Amino acid sequence: MTDTASPTASPLGLSETALVVVNLGTPDAATPTAVRRYLAEFLHDHRVVDMTRWLWCPLLHFVILPLRARPVAAKYASIWVDGPNGGSPLAVHTRRLARALQSELPAMRVVDAMRYGQPSLADTLDRLRSEGVRRFVVLPLYPQYSTSTTASVADALDAFRTRAPDCDLRMVEDYHLDPGWVDAVAASIRAHRGRHGDGDHLLMSFHGLPQRFVDRGDPYQAQCEASARAIAGALGLADDAWTLAYQSRFGREQWLSPSTEDTLKALAARGLKQVDVVAPGFAVDCIETLEEIAMMLAEGFAAQGGRLRYIPCLNDSPAHARALAARVRAPAPATPA
Repeated sequence: MTDTASPTASPLGLSETALVVVNLGTPDAATPTAVRRYLAEFLHDHRVVDMTRWLWCPLLHFVILPLRARPVAAKYASIWVDGPNGGSPLAVHTRRLARALQSELPAMRVVDAMRYGQPSLADTLDRLRSEGVRRFVVLPLYPQYSTSTTASVADALDAFRTRAPDCDLRMVEDYHLDPGWVDAVAASIRAHRGRHGDGDHLLMSFHGLPQRFVDRGDPYQAQCEASARAIAGALGLADDAWTLAYQSRFGREQWLSPSTEDTLKALAARGLKQVDVVAPGFAVDCIETLEEIAMMLAEGFAAQGGRLRYIPCLNDSPAHARALAARVRAPAPATPA
């Protein structure tokens, strides 16, 4: 995938240009009410769940949300960041990353937004336009492209173009093989192992996706595999020293495999006692990394006699900010005539 630009896009300006850093979204509070409100918006998107609406909407509102809101809220509560600048880790780290990018890109105005929840992407774009911004670079914090994530951001941008024809937009669709990003992930793994010693194995865990998405052309799996190979290559790892897996399955249909949970069981069965886990598909730490990997899967692996060492996401690290800033500065590919 490449960058996409509006047909009338012009060279980026200075103060009139905004970089909008977009993440998936998160509840406003670790409460069942806030979680239900967030999940209702998230799971209503046809990019996320493409079932027929007449079937999906009653199932969502009368079965899934009533059953899931309370236990999911408890999961968020277990990782919630306290304090005046706290909140959901995804929101906290995304704000911090936006500030780090502002330092790297002083000629641009950098703001953060969420595709679902607050601050909403649609409202953020409208507010910036009302304040005089006419040129936008939109950076979804998804290293690997998927129709279930990146394309949903593109949908929101298409809607904005319709109501704001005077604005120029460019979206960075993916950065799964960006050299600066690959080096930053590899360096974080290297630094972790430098402090704690090498584990017996490195597991790279990416968010899962229903298999049918890939079967109909979604490039996500291929990009995850390319990212993992590039990171392993930067680390100089042999093929048997690392494994790729997919986490966060939802529902009963077939998802990408192998699953992270099954892979950890297999590694334990091989007698591996200390496994390092990194999540290169997540720009910042969130419920899937902090609760699912570092807590739930770590407990499961410990019950099998092993120790899981979670390596944090890049978050607002200087290397991450530099890599993303360089990606933003890079010119958009030429549009075919």
